[in-house]
Amino acid sequence: MKVEHGSSAGELQTREKIGYGAGDFAINVAYASMMLLITYFYTDIYQLDPVDLGFMFVAVRIVDALLTPIMGFLTDNWQTRWGRYRHYFVLLAIPFAISIVLTFTTPDLSYTGKLIWAYASYGFFSLMFTAITIPYISILGVMTADRNERLSASGFRLFLAKLAALIVVICVPIITTSSWMQGNLQSGYQWVMAFMACVAALCLCFCFATVKERISFANIQINLLQQFKLVVRNRLLMLLAMSCVVSTMGFMMRGAMAIYFAKYYLDLSSLGQSLFLVTNVSASILAMMASTWITKRYSKIKLFYKSQLLAGLVSLAMFVLVSPEWVWLAFVLFFILSFVVDLHAPVFWAAIADAVDYGEQVQGTRIVGASYCLISMSQKIAIGLSGALVGLGLGYFGYQSADVGLQPATTQGILILFAIVPAVFHIMVGMIMKRYRLLQRHESRLAKALVKKRLVV
Repeated sequence: MKVEHGSSAGELQTREKIGYGAGDFAINVAYASMMLLITYFYTDIYQLDPVDLGFMFVAVRIVDALLTPIMGFLTDNWQTRWGRYRHYFVLLAIPFAISIVLTFTTPDLSYTGKLIWAYASYGFFSLMFTAITIPYISILGVMTADRNERLSASGFRLFLAKLAALIVVICVPIITTSSWMQGNLQSGYQWVMAFMACVAALCLCFCFATVKERISFANIQINLLQQFKLVVRNRLLMLLAMSCVVSTMGFMMRGAMAIYFAKYYLDLSSLGQSLFLVTNVSASILAMMASTWITKRYSKIKLFYKSQLLAGLVSLAMFVLVSPEWVWLAFVLFFILSFVVDLHAPVFWAAIADAVDYGEQVQGTRIVGASYCLISMSQKIAIGLSGALVGLGLGYFGYQSADVGLQPATTQGILILFAIVPAVFHIMVGMIMKRYRLLQRHESRLAKALVKKRLVV
């Protein structure tokens, strides 16, 4: 591994951190839309059956996950004059934006035709999302070797990511139901998301222009299968991947169900629904800032697992205490839950870079793209499974799209999918990361011993 002269400390300028964060702003314009709005869009606006939707989410994400290693292999083995990762941001900015618009376009077709369009457009979006996110989540490891700077950059990144989500949840529900759209929700979603897609493309270009790859390493002279064998042997990374699957399933389910919960369980207006989603995102933004401050004074991994255990308890409290008559309590508990559950996010992304460093120490080979590819695959599998759980769960509880009156069993089912199921996932994450902390101590001692042995040899 080579580090540019004068950059061994790895200090990053604020402008570069903002540029790095702009990349995740672009990604989260799409990601927030897919997490918070896409399920509702497909069932209530696009008019897909929830069960068909669940199967679509699984099918597309499984294919996407299988294609992900190819992208990881490319990023580790294709070097350009801009580096290994930066060029993807500018080359794919426009295709990425187009995929967002197509996904939120409702064609004038039969139900079968619309289902095929949904598979194709959502599949194209997933492909573009992978092609952007693999290099994006990999680039932090070559921007700086300083762990504190990585954590700081992750803080900028996640703050801007949540800001993107905040803009999405404010603008999309309000504008699509405004008089400007003359009651045409399908057209409203298409035009609002087209604007968001243009902003995302510009942010990707800004990210390309401002970030710099300082750490270089030789092309890996082993094939993709061998790379993944090394990745799987990295026990710290595997625990992070496991926690990624479980935590993503938890917050993706809650995110997808939030608008159903606000509309059908709490019986809120369009403005109320938007405010409920804003409560989620604004709390998450505060969590990003608080996490950076807390981790300077408290163990990062302790914060990770304890925050997830607490999130599980708060989620269970929402199930027990919240009722349609206690709307204010729903807002308060949802704010607390959203704050607590996202305290771990900067720690998680910084921990991945640390796990890659650990793998290089122990195995003698730096596997970056395939490592982040594993995390991306974990996310995709989790997104597909959570989408299936939401779709099949809604179908099981008798949900019907649009403003058809719902049975009490259906609204109770919405509460279960919103509160109980995610709570179980959060508690599981807490248990996994407690195990990670114990293993991290043991593995760090082994890594140091191995490095000393190599130096002696």
